[in-house]
Amino acid sequence: MSVTSLAHPLIRLDGVSKSFGSFQAVRDVSLQVRAGEILGLIGRSGAGKSTLLHLVNLLERPDAGRVFVAGQELTQLSPAGLRAARRQIGMIFQQFNLLQNATVAQNVAFPLRLDGRASKAEVSARVDECLALVGLQDKAASYPAQLSGGQKQRVAIARALAPRPAVLLCDEPTSALDAETTRELLATLADINARLGVTLVIVTHELSVVQALCRQAAVVEDGRIVEQFAVGEAAQASTVLAREVAYA
Repeated sequence: MSVTSLAHPLIRLDGVSKSFGSFQAVRDVSLQVRAGEILGLIGRSGAGKSTLLHLVNLLERPDAGRVFVAGQELTQLSPAGLRAARRQIGMIFQQFNLLQNATVAQNVAFPLRLDGRASKAEVSARVDECLALVGLQDKAASYPAQLSGGQKQRVAIARALAPRPAVLLCDEPTSALDAETTRELLATLADINARLGVTLVIVTHELSVVQALCRQAAVVEDGRIVEQFAVGEAAQASTVLAREVAYA
């Protein structure tokens, strides 16, 4: 396995493994991601890429290995310490995971109210700011059922950004969207990365997503990273990605 050596990584996985019963989903993976980077995790269905993503914020806890984010070893933190560390890590999912009986504004405010440190006025201001970032200020009073798929995913992004995370983990965020909506969403993510410096790690099986958004790619196969390279830097990038996507 070839893993690029990166100075001062924001995310560092050291020899992480994860099994579900007899199935070994992630096998002794080490990975580093710089602050401000956009990394794509790509591979066939069942290769272990979503499990690997979930290890970054300990949504899945590794059976072995260590996980560092922003200089903290998450795998050694107390439950309270882990909750605090997770404020630095936002996450968006394929199926949006919005609260159906809450308005768009209430969905975005949810993590801030759950945290309880911000005043009502501060929460309201941050909600407005995040909705502006994703172009949905006019939908603040709407409910998820009144939104398109692309709009729902933008709400999910705004909610993830509300606590001002350093990292945004994206688990197949475009797979439920059509091609045009996907292009618009990727442009939003690229803009957030450029304007806010948020580090993005995105799991996808779509070659177009990696080529349009990512600067680095890691190919996951049988629970291991088998290739890692700069997107567009070498001829092998298109060849390897096309091979993986063909069997995704």
